[in-house]
Amino acid sequence: MRSLTNLIERNRAWAESIKARTPDFFQKLSEQQSPEYLWIGCSDSRVPANEIVAMSPGEIFVHRNVANVVVHTDLNCLSAVQYAVEALQVKHIIVCGHYGCGGVRAALLNLKLGLIDNWLRHIQDVMQKHAELLAGIAEESARLDKLCELNIIEQVSNVCQTTIVQNAWERGQELTVHGWVYGLSDGLVRDLNIHISSQDEMSSVYRAAVAKVTTSQSEQAAG
Repeated sequence: MRSLTNLIERNRAWAESIKARTPDFFQKLSEQQSPEYLWIGCSDSRVPANEIVAMSPGEIFVHRNVANVVVHTDLNCLSAVQYAVEALQVKHIIVCGHYGCGGVRAALLNLKLGLIDNWLRHIQDVMQKHAELLAGIAEESARLDKLCELNIIEQVSNVCQTTIVQNAWERGQELTVHGWVYGLSDGLVRDLNIHISSQDEMSSVYRAAVAKVTTSQSEQAAG
């Protein structure tokens, strides 16, 4: 079947249900968007930004890619960040990965999948940076989850190092970058204790977040 009539019908039912609750919702939404949040997340279909935090259309500006990576040469991602920070004046940037990420797993196991291998090389850079910590984790699933957490922390750092965020802070713009991880098995978000609001905080908050991840691993091993 070439037609997607079922999706069109579901769209109409969704729109009607919203208009039944708030008749002028779409009219107001069409006139402007003023979100306070930029969400940088994974492309995984199981991690929809708005639904996870129970927000309506217009409340979160979203950029997604495989394994929620922020690369300084990725003009797609940087354009989204710039628009969110400079035009929309968001106050928070959330990097949200998830446990069991397929992209992170492919990088961890050095799977050969084709073109995407080049993209996942960035995850392998994170893996090499934290090789000692990861080597101490015997179980593959636990090692994967730890790399997911470390990847998020590293991508938060990458966001903070962009000229876009640096310039915003220099202007005195209110802007905080956060790192979260989402659990597919329970639908809950975990705060990775990395919240950076200025250039002065970058090094200390980053080190504390990595130390927290390391400490939690040590506690699990001891238990």
